[in-house]
Amino acid sequence: MAGFIYIELHKYSSEHIVNNYRPKTLVIMPVKGVDYSIEKNLMSVKNQKYQNFKFLCVVDSEEEEALSVIKKLGIDYITSSYRCKKCSGKVRAISTAIDQFMDYEVYLLADSDIEVDENWLLNMVMPLANNDAGLSTTFPYFYPMGGFWSQVKEIWGFVGMGLMESKLTRFGWGGSLAFKRGLIDDSLVFFSEHISDDTALTKMCKQKGKKIYYVDSAKPNINSPDNFHVFFEWANRQTALSISASPNVYYYGMLFYGSYLFLFFSAIFMGIFYNPFYFLFLIPAAMYIYNMIKRLRHIKPVNIIGAIILPFIYMANLAIAKRMKNISWRGNTYDIQDKNLL
Repeated sequence: MAGFIYIELHKYSSEHIVNNYRPKTLVIMPVKGVDYSIEKNLMSVKNQKYQNFKFLCVVDSEEEEALSVIKKLGIDYITSSYRCKKCSGKVRAISTAIDQFMDYEVYLLADSDIEVDENWLLNMVMPLANNDAGLSTTFPYFYPMGGFWSQVKEIWGFVGMGLMESKLTRFGWGGSLAFKRGLIDDSLVFFSEHISDDTALTKMCKQKGKKIYYVDSAKPNINSPDNFHVFFEWANRQTALSISASPNVYYYGMLFYGSYLFLFFSAIFMGIFYNPFYFLFLIPAAMYIYNMIKRLRHIKPVNIIGAIILPFIYMANLAIAKRMKNISWRGNTYDIQDKNLL
């Protein structure tokens, strides 16, 4: 119980850097399929206050169904052409853009499902002025646009925010990720042979002894209308990618949530059948739920229910993801057992 209380009390803050660094920046957005609120998402990226940037979408072909929206909004685009054997479509798209536009100082990756505010680009770029900076990243707020499971996803995402807030567990999130050209100048081939762009860039950053900056002020929205099937498939896929990139995620996750649930049920059982004093061991669970709830923009009773059942969902995600050999992602299937691709 003391360990869980320490974890819940010991939080890190994000690193909001303010300076005059305004490099020439290329915003790269791989697009495949029509995401929920895609027009609003694209316009939010296009309408940045930052002046010195180019917004570029990358599609697989001229038959891409989202291309009509891209053209309607007057956004520049190219088609993927970079040659890589086992890379994901997203990695191919990013590699194509970097290979064709080498005259930019900073590259900023953006997923097509994010909606950002007008200072997003500026906030993402400023930390890269520091000499120790390798990546600048953030983590999204999954804004619920549906029923119960979209609101569970809203809370599910808070574990990612928690990981970002700790320098020990921080990683580059590919949905909003900035880096200087120097990070990838001599590593584009290495990068292009991976499935996960964020895992590859995080690995490259650490290999070069650089720091990952977490910028909470650049946090985008992902508007999520998920039902149970969509949410659970997504959560298992995200967990499987994390485990494949770092097997310790599984062992630490099972230890943490297994211990949490053991303490939770022990407190209830002992409190009912032995002595009410044992209900005190529910304090870490109450703190955990409180820390989840206070991140919410709008609190509803369903959020409290979601926070209570979340550790059970995480355990299920870990158990299922551990056995997964392949993932389906944007219409393609990838082998996540090949460690050279992650």
